[in-house]
Amino acid sequence: MMEMGPDLGGLLCLGSGSSLLMLPCQRYLDEAEREKQQYMKELRAYQQSEAYKMCTEKIQEKKIKKEDSGSGLMNTLLNGHKGGDCDGFSTFDVPIFTEEFLDQNKAREAELRRLRKMNVAFEEQNAVLQRHTQNMSSARERLEQELALEERRTLALQQQLQAVRQALTASFASLPVPGTGETPTLSTLDFYMARLHGAIERDPAQHEKLIIRIKEILAQVASEHL
Repeated sequence: MMEMGPDLGGLLCLGSGSSLLMLPCQRYLDEAEREKQQYMKELRAYQQSEAYKMCTEKIQEKKIKKEDSGSGLMNTLLNGHKGGDCDGFSTFDVPIFTEEFLDQNKAREAELRRLRKMNVAFEEQNAVLQRHTQNMSSARERLEQELALEERRTLALQQQLQAVRQALTASFASLPVPGTGETPTLSTLDFYMARLHGAIERDPAQHEKLIIRIKEILAQVASEHL
């Protein structure tokens, strides 16, 4: 009595090949989403920070004061009038090298140091955001490349599976299912394989020649398409 080889049962089930095409892409999409959410969280936290608000206010104040100072200086030059204030200090009203003049300079220098410190903090946070943006861009490019590669692999697998199904359909067309005379088509190949396998398992001894022929067909299909 002949027994079916271990390769027969496996290859008879080739019809259900859709599981070969599942792609492990979800982990890449999850990684991109996590990085996006982290970036948005850091950006919102920075925009709500005191340093960001103070820097924004100072920039606006400097813009307004610059316009006011330019206007006051022009009036002074044209009319001989003493200029206006800037940050509460009247430069033209104070003789140089006096104690009051030196105190004003010290106050201005302290203000400049504070603004420089704020500017450094702002630039550091901006550098962090830029690095994070670059990392996200690199991750996106990597994901796009990997996805394109997976799509090409999937297409190749689909084409290979279709070729195997066509070869099996053509090769088993001359082997009807014992007792029913059923032969396969592309749309009924799965059902045909299941019926043929069941008929042989019920009485292997009676179908020894059929088993030999099936093994020959499977070996030929495997050598040509797998």
